[in-house]
Amino acid sequence: AAAPAVAADDNLNAVAWTQTAVEHDLVYRQAFHAAGEKLLKALKDRSWDALSREDRTNAFARLKPAVIVDIDETMLDNSPYQARLVRDGASYDEFTWAQWCREKTAKPMPGALEFAQLAAKHGVTVFYLSNRSQDLNEATVENLRAAGFPLASDEVFLGLGTVVPGCEQVGSEKGCRRQLVGREHRVLLQLGDQLGDFLDVLVNTPDGRRTAVAPYLDWVGERWFVLPNPTYGSWQPALFNNEWSRPAAERRQATLDALRYH
Repeated sequence: AAAPAVAADDNLNAVAWTQTAVEHDLVYRQAFHAAGEKLLKALKDRSWDALSREDRTNAFARLKPAVIVDIDETMLDNSPYQARLVRDGASYDEFTWAQWCREKTAKPMPGALEFAQLAAKHGVTVFYLSNRSQDLNEATVENLRAAGFPLASDEVFLGLGTVVPGCEQVGSEKGCRRQLVGREHRVLLQLGDQLGDFLDVLVNTPDGRRTAVAPYLDWVGERWFVLPNPTYGSWQPALFNNEWSRPAAERRQATLDALRYH
């Protein structure tokens, strides 16, 4: 008799790679090690700044030094949550995600803690920008502190919904919050796993994303450090016109249609 068909889970390999591949950990360590070296170089160069032209609205040479980092899949590892979704045949939803965040057990990504501590040791303020919902702010800060990350004050955590006077936030874009940091700080580096961690993406299509980052390609590996995240991200909806309301089968077909065969 034919064996029963096993339903495919498009996230299985991505989560397995994230959790078990030595290469995953090496990529993170490599990125954070290189970022640490650039941090020390940037500290000595008053002309060095990592904010995009859109986000940098003032003179910065005499400002205090800072770095801006994303949290999820940059500093903290949420792959256990993704693994639970794979195990349960489920998809992301706000309730189960909030449950995971409130466990406050996410561990540091390889090399992330050492990088943050290096920055703090050299008088560089680490700002943590997150798009977690506001009701998760306290749990997120407690998780960061429990994991050993330096937080100079509660003000270095800038979550979704942070009010920035004089700047109107569009959706979950982080531009206003980056500008807020830049008002009093020279931003030496930015680190994240999403393009939106570095600049606002106005047109979330594959071509729109490439166009947005094109002026800053020379900054990658110098001022911007991008971490790999194959499990989720804004690159996904870019493949199906950002229409999460479409049936899963249609979204999957649009993703298949985006593949190259030559």
